[in-house]
Amino acid sequence: MGSFPRIRPRRLRSSKYLRDLISETSLDISKLILPVFVSEAIEKPIETPGLEGQLTYPSDSSNLVNFISEALDLGIRSFLIFGIPKIKNEDGIRAYAPDGPVQVAIRNIRKEIGWDPLIFTDLCICEYTSHGHCGIPLNSRKGDVIDNDSTLKVYQKIAVSQAQSGSDFISPSGMMDGQVKAIREALDDAGFNDVGIMAYSVKYASAMYGPFRQAVDSAPRFGNRKSYQMDPRNAKEALKEVRLDLDEGADIIMVKPAILYLDVIRLVKEYYPEVPLAAYNVSGEYAMIRSAIKLGLIDETQSIIESLISIRRAGADMIITYFALDAAKIISSGKEIF
Repeated sequence: MGSFPRIRPRRLRSSKYLRDLISETSLDISKLILPVFVSEAIEKPIETPGLEGQLTYPSDSSNLVNFISEALDLGIRSFLIFGIPKIKNEDGIRAYAPDGPVQVAIRNIRKEIGWDPLIFTDLCICEYTSHGHCGIPLNSRKGDVIDNDSTLKVYQKIAVSQAQSGSDFISPSGMMDGQVKAIREALDDAGFNDVGIMAYSVKYASAMYGPFRQAVDSAPRFGNRKSYQMDPRNAKEALKEVRLDLDEGADIIMVKPAILYLDVIRLVKEYYPEVPLAAYNVSGEYAMIRSAIKLGLIDETQSIIESLISIRRAGADMIITYFALDAAKIISSGKEIF
């Protein structure tokens, strides 16, 4: 009898209730942020190109309000709004126009629903520009590059415009040096001291953005974004980027993408445990899982929840994900998963 093991980890896995009781990581609906696409170029909701199961809504439509209301009913409280203009130009002026797609959408939501939804607004100009870059091009002897400092002036205009429309958090995603400081100064000068900043602090030049770029037609028309987005080979560099954004006034920091960069999420959380950390489960990650589900290769319920649990387990406090509605429905159903 003495040869049999006395310590049996299996004892703690013998029932669902016991597994739930000792589980180390939880996935709560309140931790999910739902991306929402709004467009001023459509009159009714359309399937979002490249993102199966996602819709793009007219900025001023009742359909958008109904969609936000349904998500609220499921327990989702936070939304990240992306805008698609009718006309693009080199400077992306529709990004800060008072009647731009994001501005109209926010005012529509606030008018019909009120201040219950927590609204984050993506701040970038790639969706709004004819060239598809996140900043203003500058012709130089080095070739076509992005003019960091003139771009910051555009970001300031966008931030104030979004805040005036009712945004709770400005989310700069362009990876321009000094963007958080410039945006914080512009918001404070305009009297929006209480509007927060969720910074895309650690944003990699990843292949995982393809479906998003198709959805908003933002693929660069020349060159690439490797000169301002981070090199996928670097992890420790993320700590420098986070430190800079925190010193400049960021309230929440973000790692993007999520699943392919779980090690970076863990590293950032270990170094900055006191700072709220978001992770963006990006379009390419969503599309890969969705495709495998469609082919019948993986279980839909468990793969969605397991993928999000991995991001939480790595250290993310909140997750921006296209699976937010699916996850909310699964969690609300009480269906056994693990």
